[in-house]
Amino acid sequence: MNAMRAVRAHERGGPEQLTYESAPRPEPAPGEVLVAVRAASITSGELDWDASWTDSFDGTGRDRTPVVPSHEVSGVVSALGTGVTGLAVGDEVYGLIPFTRDGAAAEYVTVPADVLAAKPTRLDHDSAAAVPLAALTAWQGLVGHAELAPGQHVLIHGGAGGVGSFAVQIARARGARVTTTALPQDREFVTQLGADHVVDYSTERFEDQLADVDVVFDAVGGETQARSWAVLRPGGTLVSIVQPPNPEAASAAKGQGVFFVVEPDRAGLDAITELIDDGRLAPAVDRVVPLAETPAAYEALGKEHRRGKIVLHVGDGG
Repeated sequence: MNAMRAVRAHERGGPEQLTYESAPRPEPAPGEVLVAVRAASITSGELDWDASWTDSFDGTGRDRTPVVPSHEVSGVVSALGTGVTGLAVGDEVYGLIPFTRDGAAAEYVTVPADVLAAKPTRLDHDSAAAVPLAALTAWQGLVGHAELAPGQHVLIHGGAGGVGSFAVQIARARGARVTTTALPQDREFVTQLGADHVVDYSTERFEDQLADVDVVFDAVGGETQARSWAVLRPGGTLVSIVQPPNPEAASAAKGQGVFFVVEPDRAGLDAITELIDDGRLAPAVDRVVPLAETPAAYEALGKEHRRGKIVLHVGDGG
């Protein structure tokens, strides 16, 4: 079997378990494609997920070690499994890899064909790799669950983060009025993304400034989520990607609470690609690092304040 360079963990744990090493190159099964990875993106908390280590979300499934992390990929189709249509060798693609299978911190990865979309022509691979998980999370939360409509007022917690930066842009693209919480050093950044109003969460309380918000997008959780009910209008929606909203609090506020985990979604990516290529949406990339520096990149996720995603540069070429 052909070999490739990959980052793998042979035992469950944090970044200290990750090793840059030689590994077998996978072969595409029916319905899959082999992608020559050009870039991948990493996510805070990913190494804590049960799905990163087993074949189930609750940790009761089969242990998959050694595992390859990173579930956002941009690359080039290298080979097709049987039954794959609509894709060809040489196509530039990107997508969100299902969490219960190996990721893209490797020179090659096999991916179900139906979760891959054509890479935005406006972006190089490094930038495209910063899109799938974060942008789909924002899209599914705001469009799929909250049904955000033009003219509505949305409060986005953490607008400078990987998901929040997409949420601000998507809300703006849908014609909403956007308020976000951020630190003072990120005020200009989130304003350029499309925020109409910025609340400095280090010194200000958003509930002292806002009322009758139609949608709250919660990427923070905890006390921030609990305080958000006070600004939501009756009938409004609080969508969280961190923790399930309290049903009693939702009832008292006469609103609805939604918690969800992002899912691979080609149709959603196609809509996101259209926004990118129209110039209405752009990824925020904090830094690009070589594949061999993946362990240090995961260390940085838990220690540093960032604007946008950390991207792993894996390969060059078309």
